[in-house]
Amino acid sequence: MSRFPRRFIDDSSMEDAGISLCPSIHYRPINPNDLDRLEQIHRDIFPIKYESEFFQSVVNGVDIVSWAAVDRSRPDDHSDELIGFVTAKFVLAKDSEIDDLIHYDSSKGEETLIYILTFGVVETYRNRGIAMSLISEVIKYASGLSVCRGVYLHVIAHNNAAICLYKRLMFRCVRRLHGFYLINRHHFDAFLFVYFINGSRTPCSPLEVAMFVVNYMKSGIKSVASKLANKDEKSLKWLFCKDTDCVLPSQTKPKLGSSSAYEFI
Repeated sequence: MSRFPRRFIDDSSMEDAGISLCPSIHYRPINPNDLDRLEQIHRDIFPIKYESEFFQSVVNGVDIVSWAAVDRSRPDDHSDELIGFVTAKFVLAKDSEIDDLIHYDSSKGEETLIYILTFGVVETYRNRGIAMSLISEVIKYASGLSVCRGVYLHVIAHNNAAICLYKRLMFRCVRRLHGFYLINRHHFDAFLFVYFINGSRTPCSPLEVAMFVVNYMKSGIKSVASKLANKDEKSLKWLFCKDTDCVLPSQTKPKLGSSSAYEFI
């Protein structure tokens, strides 16, 4: 499994000409004509270099499925130009890192998952619902495949915008992976998000078990705190205000590279 520091990129330093006040956003597969633009966007908004083989696989649909967002309201020479994209690949469920979370149906043979590789929206098209629509396209496609059991991805732990997006789309955060990403010789944690489909949802993930324990402990702490009402006020305040429910903590974004024009997952 590759460890691309990828996914939700809703930021870019690129300029986009001819943006309408009411853009007409359409979604289509990425094709060979998108090659140069796709490479440009990845260069501008990701902190790592992708091999040319990756881009060739995307535009030619070799073991990768993809969706492009374009704005038909732009001038003719830009009306079919990428302003957003998502790339993904099929993974056998039994060979994936979440095989223990999948409820298998033996009658369906070799079951698969879709793993999101890269995902981005250029800066001038942010906050228009394009990111949500792109991921929704993946979910809709996966849901139409009877052997597909889910869509999953990794997100760097401090990318709160992307985490909120996945939660809004009903992805489930099932694991925290310590030191998953290595960027500029620094390690960063990642969260593993899954959208279960076609009856594959497990009754309770390891993270949900942990959350149950955390909440139970929190209720116990409050009980003890109430009995210590006459103790040190500062200590009591800590007991009540400590955020023990925070599964996706807000963190200060570390310096990841020379460019500040990306926000990645």
